Amino acid sequence: MPIIEFTLAEGSPFIEVNQLLKATGVCDSGGAGKMLVAEGHVSVGGVVETRKTAKIRPGQIVTCGDVRIVVRAS
Repeated sequence: MPIIEFTLAEGSPFIEVNQLLKATGVCDSGGAGKMLVAEGHVSVGGVVETRKTAKIRPGQIVTCGDVRIVVRAS
């Protein structure tokens, strides 16, 4: 399982899950990220996430398919 470490921009307390998927290259756009969430392919902390713009904060782990994204503070 590939692991991607993502560091939030300085001063930013969170990133929306659809934008995180785009920023890490898991999908091509925020809209595609929303579709992945809507189809149940994304989990946060092991729980399926259904909110397309859920706020992801430092320390949370997002999984999409076989990719795991670890979010870090700046």
